[in-house]
Amino acid sequence: MNAPNPNIGASRPPIRQLDETIVNRIAAGEVVERPASAVKELVENALDAGARRVEVVVAEGGKRLIRVTDDGCGIAPADLPLALARHATSKIDGSDLLDIRSFGFRGEALASLGAVGRLSVTSRAEGAAEAARIAVTGGSLGAVMPAALSRGTVVELRDLFFATPARLKFLRSDRAETQAIGDVVKRLAMAVPGVGITLRDVSGGGEGRVSFRADAETGDFFDALRGRLARILGTEFTENAIAIDAEREGLRLTGFAALPTYSRGAAVAQFLFVNGRPVRDKLLVGALRAAYMDFLSRDRHPAAALFLTCDPERVDVNVHPAKAEVRFREPGLARGLIVSGLRHALAEAGHRASSTVAGATLGAFRTESAGPRHYQMDRPSPGALRHAHAAQAPVFETPGFAETAAPAARFEPTPEAAPAQDLPLGAARAQLHENYIVAQTRDGIVLVDQHAAHERLVYERLKRQAAETGIAAQALLIPQIVELSEQDCARLLAVADDLGRLGLTLEPFGGSAIAVRETPALLGEVDAAKLIADILDEISDLGESTTLGARIDAVLSRVACHGSVRSGRQMRAEEMNALLREMEATPHSGQCNHGRPTFVELKLADIERLFGRR
Repeated sequence: MNAPNPNIGASRPPIRQLDETIVNRIAAGEVVERPASAVKELVENALDAGARRVEVVVAEGGKRLIRVTDDGCGIAPADLPLALARHATSKIDGSDLLDIRSFGFRGEALASLGAVGRLSVTSRAEGAAEAARIAVTGGSLGAVMPAALSRGTVVELRDLFFATPARLKFLRSDRAETQAIGDVVKRLAMAVPGVGITLRDVSGGGEGRVSFRADAETGDFFDALRGRLARILGTEFTENAIAIDAEREGLRLTGFAALPTYSRGAAVAQFLFVNGRPVRDKLLVGALRAAYMDFLSRDRHPAAALFLTCDPERVDVNVHPAKAEVRFREPGLARGLIVSGLRHALAEAGHRASSTVAGATLGAFRTESAGPRHYQMDRPSPGALRHAHAAQAPVFETPGFAETAAPAARFEPTPEAAPAQDLPLGAARAQLHENYIVAQTRDGIVLVDQHAAHERLVYERLKRQAAETGIAAQALLIPQIVELSEQDCARLLAVADDLGRLGLTLEPFGGSAIAVRETPALLGEVDAAKLIADILDEISDLGESTTLGARIDAVLSRVACHGSVRSGRQMRAEEMNALLREMEATPHSGQCNHGRPTFVELKLADIERLFGRR
């Protein structure tokens, strides 16, 4: 028998209206999770006040002190008590909760901070004769007093959570909390490149240490943002990122996205903004991931800083207490814009690979010695490669090229349009270890991984064929029978129609066996059993939640691997040059299907530095 409920029959406690101080502390628990949350709210208020300079000062991870100083419009003395009241704000009038055009709007931040810490606000409104100050401690509001301040506002928060000491036990170390504050400041700095922002740590006393500083950037949006991102993410990111500017049905996507070869091991370089507000939204993160799905392996993550702007009424920013998540009226439109906008921009990048690849290569070539180095390696300049129309270099016999009777790779020569070494990937000069092509350009050399490059080229051809006319199939003289488990057989036959459009025709052959009757003609002779095994692995890895288009592309990627030039395949001069020309004319050929570079370019100047000639 179930135990009786001891509350049945007992008198119920009366319903009470909570004390205002308790209400504020509950609200603080939602809005102010940690010191970084307080910094976010205060900096957003400064930006909404039109500040052009903001300074953030913290001590002991923000637990002992957070001070935010700005040069914004300020607050009139008569409005200071109201500014510390709950649900009091100058940013909305309450008539339309979707028409939000500011960072903050709830009117809870200052009241919440005053409920759990010792808060003071000193401000001088534009045109006011003098400044004024008000303080609140643990929810107890003081009187407005005269103060000295030339302009703007200074908000000082001391002893955060002193009124709710249990919350202090859940905070992390000073170092971890300081790092979280830095992350918040940097995200907000990305959102407003025209505003100068400084973060100073005074834990050790005195003037402290400036841990972050970004002066106001000038120029148009892209110039200013590029400068700000270089300051925050480093010049390596901006050198290897492409500008994004796409629009669809009133939604606009701008910002910078890195080349696939500049990927990261974790999603630590993904910054997303909606109408200027930093967000961590699953829909947008998923769309970013989907846009790069064609170019990165599953253990690599893209790097990007993207800004999505639209009419405020098309997005609800009021679905999360800390405004970290949003809800779009048309989520499919927002997701589609990100995916298509990024893929289009990446395609326009052509065969370009990140400059970090060349930098790593130069590092590998350096001569290690016990003594100090006497010269400095410069990073190759970005954008050194230019896109060119496909052009075939003349066929020539050069010592070092292998002669072989192996079947020729599937490259079609095209008429000569320019000397090969003047083209972006140059003229083939040698093949090393039967896998790497060495080409000479006008001002350097290029090393190409023949298997990785051809794999990408075959994949792009398969995608074009699949989209345009479907992939041509070649019938096997004798169907190949592949034995599978019952589960694998069922999974494969469930997508047989999709595979048929890709040129792979399967039929049940009794029990758990299947018969492969046709394979994609583009691949030539393939090992059908191995191809089937790889396709099953891909279906299993992707899972059922992946869209059909993504699953088809993933299968095509596996199929392309079976039709590409293998490592160890000796190539003739004309084949290697044809491969280079096709790479120049094919989008995304700078990386293989897994996001690895297909070629490395070394400038002659950098090679000369390796030998001490410069």
